[in-house]
Amino acid sequence: MSFKYECADFSQFQEQLKKMRDLDDKIIYALNTTIPTESFKGQVDAEVKCRELHGQLESGYSHRQEAIKKCIVSCADTVKTLKDKREENREDVALNKQFKTEQRKLRLLQAELSVEDIIRERTQKTFRERCRLFFRFDSL
Repeated sequence: MSFKYECADFSQFQEQLKKMRDLDDKIIYALNTTIPTESFKGQVDAEVKCRELHGQLESGYSHRQEAIKKCIVSCADTVKTLKDKREENREDVALNKQFKTEQRKLRLLQAELSVEDIIRERTQKTFRERCRLFFRFDSL
């Protein structure tokens, strides 16, 4: 699950996050294909399947978290630079507009961390409900 992400355009970054969240969005389908029905219990090792799915979920969480945090740091640096330039030249309308745009983008990126927490919580709840008989949740 390797995705490139671009922090400069928030809409594009959000679209990339959406692609990275595909497994979380389709968790019910993933669990249905992972956990065997009664008739297939002997043919499929549900513990291994749940462990693999858990690994994929955790990997996705860490990649998205890392991407969001890197973009926040990058945007915060840009805001600081623009703020310093703005202090030197208060009359520059274009600079003020760019500063406010970057501030807005920084707030949106910070909000994505909250969205990520909600998605993770929802996915983990569903995962726990379905894999509880096959997988130990010491790490969740």
